[in-house]
Amino acid sequence: MNVYDSNRIKNLFEPKGYLETNKVEEADIIVLNTCHIREKAVEKVYSDIGRIEKKRIKAKAGKTKLVIAGCVAQAEGQEIKKRAPLVDFIVGPQSYHNLPSMIERNDEFVSDDFLQNEKFKNLLFKSSNKVSEFVSIQEGCDKFCTFCVVPYTRGSEFSRPVEEIQKEIEKYINDGVQEVILLGQNVNAYHGEEKNNKSVDLAYLINVISEFDNIKRIRYMTSHPNDMTDSLIDAHVSNIKLMPFLHLPIQSGSDEILKKMNRKHTRKKYLEVIDKIKSKRSDIALSSDFIVGFPGESDKDFYETMDLVKKVEFSIAYSFMFSPRPGTPAYKFSDIDKSIKKARLTALQSLLKEQQIKYNKSFVEKEIEVLFDRVGRHEDQYIGRSIYNQSVFTSSKKNLIGKILNTKISRSTDFALEASIK
Repeated sequence: MNVYDSNRIKNLFEPKGYLETNKVEEADIIVLNTCHIREKAVEKVYSDIGRIEKKRIKAKAGKTKLVIAGCVAQAEGQEIKKRAPLVDFIVGPQSYHNLPSMIERNDEFVSDDFLQNEKFKNLLFKSSNKVSEFVSIQEGCDKFCTFCVVPYTRGSEFSRPVEEIQKEIEKYINDGVQEVILLGQNVNAYHGEEKNNKSVDLAYLINVISEFDNIKRIRYMTSHPNDMTDSLIDAHVSNIKLMPFLHLPIQSGSDEILKKMNRKHTRKKYLEVIDKIKSKRSDIALSSDFIVGFPGESDKDFYETMDLVKKVEFSIAYSFMFSPRPGTPAYKFSDIDKSIKKARLTALQSLLKEQQIKYNKSFVEKEIEVLFDRVGRHEDQYIGRSIYNQSVFTSSKKNLIGKILNTKISRSTDFALEASIK
C-alpha cells in the first residue's frame, strides 16, 4: 500500500514539471512516506529526518521542502511538529492528494483528514513498473484488532467503485501492464458499487477485471479469514487469471491469544478456511503473518502457533515480535520479557524458513510459468514471478521484460528459483 501511495504522490508532481531524483542534494521537495505498524519503523522516520536535514541545509540553504507523509504523519502529526520543527508539511495517507496545493500556497502545515473518496478522485495514475502494478481497491479497517493502528491511521473500511477501478487499470494497460495486484488492508472485505449502485464483492471485481484481454494475471492482498467467502474461493478455481496464491494472516495459533487480539475468529475457523480452499484448489500457495510474544503469550500458546504452522505448511510467511503501538488497546497490556520474545521468534522463523526451502525445492526439474518484470543485478539476468508468487531468475541474451514464459527450474535457493527458458 505504501509503494502504491508513493507512486501516486510522484504522479501528482510530474505534470508540474518535477522529475524524480535519488540525490537529496538535488531535490526541491523530499517526501518521506511512512509506516506506523511497528515502533522500529517510526523511530527510523525521526533518524531519517535528521539525516536529510543535514544534507538539505548544505545543498540549498534550507530551501528544500521536507514532507512527512503516510501513517506516522496521520498518527503523530503534532509530535512530529514538536520533535522536528524543520519539517515543512505533514500529510496523512487519506489526504496526500492535497500536497501540491499545500506546497504552492505554503499556508497549511498539516493535512490529516480522512478523505478516501475525495483522494481517489484527485489522483493521477501512471504505471511505475510497466509490467505489474498495484491497484488500491479498499482501504481502512473495521476489525479493531487490539494490536493494530490501521483503523486509526487509515480510517474505516472504504471500497472504491468498480468503474473507477476499471478506469485506473485501463491507464496501466496503455502503459503495457499485464498483471494487477489488488490492495486493501482487508481486501477481501471489498464491497464497492457497480454502475447500478449495487454492492459487489471481491470475486465479482476479479471477474470483471479478468475481462481485460491485456491483463493476464490478477493477485490480491491482504485478506482476513472472516471475509474469505465461498465466491472468492470458487474464483480461484474458475478464473484462470487469478493466481493460485493466498496471503491469509492468522497472527497466532492460540485461541487464547486470538481472543486477546480481538481477531474475531478461532484457530479452528482458520483451519477450516484453509481446508476448504485446498479442497478446491489443491496446489494453492499459502502465506501468512505471525506476531510472536503478544502480551500474555505462554509457552503453550506459542506451541499452538508452531503446531498450526506445521499443519498448514506455508510457502512463505512473515513473523515479527509484538510491538506495542500508542493508541491501541494492546499498548496498555503487560508486555512479556524481550529475551523470551526473541527466542520464540528465532524458533518460528527457523520453522517457516525450513518450510519455504522445502516448498521451493519441490519445483526443481519441474516446469512453471513465469512473468518477467525486471532486470537482475548480474549481466543478462532477468527476474520474474511464478504463478505461486515465487521469485524466479534466469539468464538470457534477449530482453525478457513483459514476457510470460514456460521455464524449467534447475535450482532452488532459500528464497528464489533459478530457471532455464524452454
